Amino acid sequence: MKRVLFVLMLLLLLGQEKLRAQASVGYYPWSSLLTVSTNAKRAIWLDTRMQTNSLFSSLSIDLLPMINLKRGEIAQWYIGGGLRLNPLYRIADSDADLITIDGYSVNVGVRISPLPMNRRIMLALELNPYVKDKFDSGVLKSHFGIVYAFGKKKKTDAAPEQPVSP
Repeated sequence: MKRVLFVLMLLLLLGQEKLRAQASVGYYPWSSLLTVSTNAKRAIWLDTRMQTNSLFSSLSIDLLPMINLKRGEIAQWYIGGGLRLNPLYRIADSDADLITIDGYSVNVGVRISPLPMNRRIMLALELNPYVKDKFDSGVLKSHFGIVYAFGKKKKTDAAPEQPVSP
């Protein structure tokens, strides 16, 4: 029960600005992860990840609050951490908690915008130490993927109209 309350409080605290934020979506093909993020240009943002190509009872969702360390036009360095939840684990084990916490992670990464004509398309590189919930085992993961950041189009400055002289 404590775990469920912790997760709900985390979602409540982090989800307030999520509704107004500009989102990004990405895919890490070698890790089979689909990611949806809040506005990653803010100092603190939320990244959620879901495994693809997996059994239903093994599907996990990562909730990862991130903090930007350095942001530039081309690169964005960040650090964060969070937890991996498995809401469908009860399919395999009927005695499991309603929401099972699988483990914890720390994330260090960079998003690089290599195309000058479209800075919304980014390459994402990340190191991700991960430990199981009982801290009995862990693995150092690495992720490489592509991210697209949605946003408002920048208004171009129109030339002021010149008065017509007779």
